[in-house]
Amino acid sequence: MRLFRPCFLASWFFPEVIFRIKASDKSLCLTFDDGPDPGSTLQILELLERHGIRAVFFCSGRAAEKYPDLVDIIKSKEHIIGNHGYDHLNGWFTSVANYCKDVNYASGFTSARLFRPPYGHMRFRQYRLLKKAYRIVLWDVMPYDFDTRFGSDNMLKVLKQKIRPGSIIVLHDKPGSIIPELINDFILFTEKEKYRFALPEF
Repeated sequence: MRLFRPCFLASWFFPEVIFRIKASDKSLCLTFDDGPDPGSTLQILELLERHGIRAVFFCSGRAAEKYPDLVDIIKSKEHIIGNHGYDHLNGWFTSVANYCKDVNYASGFTSARLFRPPYGHMRFRQYRLLKKAYRIVLWDVMPYDFDTRFGSDNMLKVLKQKIRPGSIIVLHDKPGSIIPELINDFILFTEKEKYRFALPEF
């Protein structure tokens, strides 16, 4: 079963987690997880620059350590870097101590301010500890772009049907997961529908 939005109970369990941005107009926030990667990041950056869009890149600490030049390029294009953990640990199956240690270690290569849990999975104790140091950001729309079996037509359909003012959209920055035509077609759709992309003050 695919959940294109987080479970409605998530905001009750995690009241300080950000799922949507505050929007008085048709603003959206575009985010990318798992990079940077030389096979995809530069391609994504070129697309965003072509359309004048800035986004949030929730980077893997391990990848950011391996490709610091790509992190610098993302920053130079005035995008925001976020923390996606060092080893992409699943919070449901990781001890509180090891999970928090992994996130804090990744902060040295990514961000000490913004954090997105890998898989969107956190236990309550992990949340209670991490929210003291980080703004925790999840998402409002997930089109499963990491699953090529889902198909680009279905991904685009989800994006078109599920976005709403304030939606935080999660996509993935890794080879084979993102189809540039999908991103481009989605951006063209948002322009037609008078949406705009914004970088909020998290």
